[in-house]
Amino acid sequence: MNISGIEWVFIFVAALLLFGPKKLPELGKSIGKGIREFKKATSGMLEEEKKPEVPQSSQTPTPVQTQPTTTNSTNTTNTEQK
Repeated sequence: MNISGIEWVFIFVAALLLFGPKKLPELGKSIGKGIREFKKATSGMLEEEKKPEVPQSSQTPTPVQTQPTTTNSTNTTNTEQK
């Protein structure tokens, strides 16, 4: 959708009639601020999508495995060697 020069003039005149000459600069400023905030928010979302996710398994500690112990007939403890 391309807007030619004459169409921009009609849009400007309509805005001038609707909002008046005193409110038009304030309106332009608020629209510009809104566009900047929108661009900042969307660029922040794009940066979050680009970040690689850290796998959950690497963050949890691995449990320590213990070797089972047995007692022999003399009531001394032996650890099984595998």
